[in-house]
Amino acid sequence: MPKIGDIELPDFPLLLAPMEDVSDPPFRALCKEQGADVVFTEFISSEGLIRDAAKSVMKLDIYEKERPVGIQIFGANLDSMLQSVEIVEKSNPDIIDINFGCPVKKVVSKGAGAGILKDIDLMVSLTEAMVKHTKLPITVKTRLGWDEDSIKIVEVAERLQDVGCKAISIHGRTRAQMYKGYAKWEPIAEVKNNPRMHIPVFGNGDVDSPEAAVRMRDDYGLDGAMIGRASIGYPWFFREVKHYFKTGEHLAPPTIKERVEAARRHLQMSIDWKGEKLGVFETRRHYTNYFKGIPNFKEYRMKMVTSDDAVDVFEAFDEVLEKFGNYQFENA
Repeated sequence: MPKIGDIELPDFPLLLAPMEDVSDPPFRALCKEQGADVVFTEFISSEGLIRDAAKSVMKLDIYEKERPVGIQIFGANLDSMLQSVEIVEKSNPDIIDINFGCPVKKVVSKGAGAGILKDIDLMVSLTEAMVKHTKLPITVKTRLGWDEDSIKIVEVAERLQDVGCKAISIHGRTRAQMYKGYAKWEPIAEVKNNPRMHIPVFGNGDVDSPEAAVRMRDDYGLDGAMIGRASIGYPWFFREVKHYFKTGEHLAPPTIKERVEAARRHLQMSIDWKGEKLGVFETRRHYTNYFKGIPNFKEYRMKMVTSDDAVDVFEAFDEVLEKFGNYQFENA
C-alpha cells in the first residue's frame, strides 16, 4: 500500500486534484463522503499568503472530516515559499503540496506553476529547501515538461525524490498542451518503473471513467489516480470508480433526489463558508454536471446560473425535484 510519509493509504487511492475555485471545503466534503481518499485545497499563492491577502488566507481553511488533506501552494521565490510554509503549518494539514504544473499564463509568467519547468534546478532546490523547513511531508504536482522537446520527467522525479519529496502527482500533458489533446500516461509509467523510485507516483489527466482508472492501475502500474475535471459537479465519480474496482460493473447513477440534495448542501455549505454572494457565484460551475443529461432542462439551469439570490436557486432545486423526480438516468 502506498504511503505519503507516515500517512498510510489504501491500495490505488483516489485523490481529489487541487482546482482553483472548485476544490474548496464544501466540495471537498462532498467528494470525501463519496470516496475520495486524499483531498487537496485550491492552489494558494505564496505571495498572497505572506501579504495576508484575504482570498489566499481563506483557502487555508480545512476541517477534521477531510483528513488526510493537503494544502497546495505555488510560487517561485524561495523566501516567499518558506514563509508560506510557516503560515500553512498553522492550519495543521497532513501534507504540503507544491504546484509545479499550473499552465495558466498569469502564474507561468511569474516563473511559478508550470513556468518552473523551464528551470529544473530551481524546481529541485525549492523543493529541497521546503522539505528542510517543515516536518510535514512535501509532495509535488507537475506536468511532463514544458513542451514535447523538454520532457525529462523520469530524471526530474528522481531528483525530487532524492531531496525528500514524499510523493509526486504527474499530469500527462506538457505546459504547451494546456488541456488540449490527450494525456500521455506512458511517461508517468516510466517514472513509476524507474528502479530507483520508491515514493508513490500518482497519475493525473483524462481519468474520466472507471475504466480509465482501471487502466491507470492495471496497464500502467501507477500508485493511484488524481481526479480533476471528472469530479466537478459530480462527486459520485469516486464511489463509481471504487464500485467498478470491486465488481467490474457500473454503479447506477445518482437519482434526481440525490443530485438535488447534493446541490442544495453544496450551495448551503458554500454560503456558510464564504457568504451568500460568493457562495452563490462560485457554486454555479457545478450545476451543469449535477444535472447533466436531463432533457428540457435549460430553463432551470439558467435560473441556477444567473440568479444572484440564494432563495431563487434553492427554489429552482425544489422545482427540479418536483418536475423531474421520476427521471431515470442511464448508466454511462
